[in-house]
Amino acid sequence: MAITLTEAAAKQINAQLAKHGSGVGLRVGVKPVGCSGLTYTYDIADALQADDQVFDQFGAKLFVNAQALSSLDGSNLDYVSEGMKKTFQFDNPNVSSTCGCGESFNLKKA
Repeated sequence: MAITLTEAAAKQINAQLAKHGSGVGLRVGVKPVGCSGLTYTYDIADALQADDQVFDQFGAKLFVNAQALSSLDGSNLDYVSEGMKKTFQFDNPNVSSTCGCGESFNLKKA
């Protein structure tokens, strides 16, 4: 199982860690919410947890717990600017559909 980072995402992770003043990387996950079922979560990782998988690219670390890994496997995390909006964005091959607002998604059936 793997998740990749773009160089832009890695730079933003490191910028957020510097701004935060602590942390070892970005923790990503998924949680139930919204009209389509799931949404991505982002938080500063302060330490490695027992069930974490760590992906290290371009000098930045991405932490994903075992529960979220199957939903994110094969994804690429980017940091994009769209007009005034700047955000992390997943290209996730496991997503079957998204809601109209783009905040939530459904996974493909196994």
